Amino acid sequence: MPAATAGNKLRCARRWAAAKKLLESALLFWRPVGVQKTSAASSALNRRRFLALTGAALAAPAILTGCATARPRRPAASEKITLGVVGWGMQGPPNTKAFLGFEDCRVIAACDVDEKALQQAVDTINGHYKNRDCAAYRDYRELLARPDLDAVMLAVPDHWHALTSIEAARRGKHIYGEKPLAHSIAEQQAIVRAVQQAGVVWQTGSWQRSRSNFHKACEIVRNGMIGRVTRVEVGLPAGHNDFWKSFRKEVQSRDVCPVPPGLDYEFWRGPAPSRPYVPAQVHMNWRWHYETGGGQLLDWVGHHLDIAHWGLDFDRVGPTEVSGTGDFPPADALWNTCTKYRVEMRYPGDIEVVMAGGHRDIRGGTKWIGTNGWVWVTRENFEASDEEWSEWKHVPDELRRVKLPKSLNHQRDFVDAIRQGRPTLTPVEVAHNSALPGHLGLIAMRTGRKLRWDHRAEKILDDPGAADLMGCHYRAPWQLS
Repeated sequence: MPAATAGNKLRCARRWAAAKKLLESALLFWRPVGVQKTSAASSALNRRRFLALTGAALAAPAILTGCATARPRRPAASEKITLGVVGWGMQGPPNTKAFLGFEDCRVIAACDVDEKALQQAVDTINGHYKNRDCAAYRDYRELLARPDLDAVMLAVPDHWHALTSIEAARRGKHIYGEKPLAHSIAEQQAIVRAVQQAGVVWQTGSWQRSRSNFHKACEIVRNGMIGRVTRVEVGLPAGHNDFWKSFRKEVQSRDVCPVPPGLDYEFWRGPAPSRPYVPAQVHMNWRWHYETGGGQLLDWVGHHLDIAHWGLDFDRVGPTEVSGTGDFPPADALWNTCTKYRVEMRYPGDIEVVMAGGHRDIRGGTKWIGTNGWVWVTRENFEASDEEWSEWKHVPDELRRVKLPKSLNHQRDFVDAIRQGRPTLTPVEVAHNSALPGHLGLIAMRTGRKLRWDHRAEKILDDPGAADLMGCHYRAPWQLS
C-alpha cells in the first residue's frame, strides 16, 4: 500500500474515532431511539449538555472529509429494501405512504426535529405494519448511520437539502430527495459529486415524469410532431401560499413566540442564520423566506421546467443566456421571496424559454411551440394544435421513433432502479440541471443583469458579483464539504 494511502486511512480512522467518541458521549444524554415525554426542565438540560458535548461532533461531516464512502447495497431479489424517512411536513407523509404500499420495501425508521411530527410519522409506519418496530430519531445523522438501512427518503426544507443528501450518499444510502435539488448552485454541485462518488441511486421528487399526460406531451415534442421547437413557455405559481393559515387554522403573524415544546428549533435552523422563532416562517412556510427556501420559482422549477427539459432532450443541456425581473417584498418582511417574476433564457439551437409567475401571457404548465404546431400540458389538462393528439392515451408505436422511459409510479421507479442497478427517471444530474435555471433566474433578478452561462464549466461568465451568488454561507459549525 502506498505510504500516502496508508497515511490517509490512518488519519481518517483517527478523525472518525474522535468524532465517534464525542457523539457517544453526547448520546448518553440524547439518544432519540423513541419518542418519550420529558419535562421542559429536563429537556432543556439534556439539550444544553448535548450541545456542550457536541460542539466539535456537530462538524462530523467536515471531520470525515476525504474518508472512504460506504458502499451502497443492492438487495437480493428475495430481500426487502429497508428505508428510513427524514422529514414529516408536506411531502414526507405521501412519499412514505407510497413506500409503505410496496411489498418488497420496508420502512424501519423515521426522523424529524419536531417531536409532534415525528410521533405522527412513527404512528403512521407502525400502524401500517401493526407493530411498534419503527425507530425514531431527532438527528438525521443517527438514522443514516444505521448499517441495516438501504435507502432514505429526504423531505426537509431547502436549506437542509445539501447536508442531508451528502451525508446519506457518504453512508451509501440510495436517496429519494425532494426538489429543488438544493438551496444554491454550489450546494447542488456538491450533492452531484457526492452521489456520483458514492454510486448510489438517486430519484428526485419531480414526479410529473411519472404521469401519462406529461409523458405523451414530451414524446410528441421529441418525435418532431410540432417541427423544430422555437419557443417554450413555462408558467409557475406566483405570490405566497399561506400554509400556516391553511393548515394550522391560525392567523398569520410576525410576532416572536416561545418555541413549542418538542421542536428543536436551533437544529431546525441548522446552517441558516440564527433567528427568533416566528411560527409563520417555519413549518411549510419556510419556502417563502430566502434564508430557508426559494419561493414559488424554486419550489416549482423542478416540475414544469423539468418537463420542458424532458421534451427538449435537454436533461444535460442548459441555457446560454439568462435575464430576469421580479417583484420583491422588503428584505426584512415576514416572507421575502419574489411574488411576481419573469425569467427569459436562450438555449442552444436558438430556442427561447420563458419561465414566469404572475404574468397573464404565460399560462400555467408547459407549452412547446414549434414550426409545425404546439403542445401545452398541465397536471389536469392537455391541449395541442392537432386535436387528434388530445384523444391519444399515448403516442402510437408507429410514430415513436424516440421512446421515453415510462413509469406509472415515481416511488416505484426508485425502488426498481435500486434492484436493477439502473438510473431513475430523475437522477441527480437531471435534478441539478432542472433547478439551475431557477437559481440563475433568481441571480439575474437580484443583480438586474443578463447572465452568460457556461454550461460545460458550470460558471457565470464575466460577472464576479453574480458568480458569488452561486455560493452559500453556513452558520458555524455547519460546513459544506
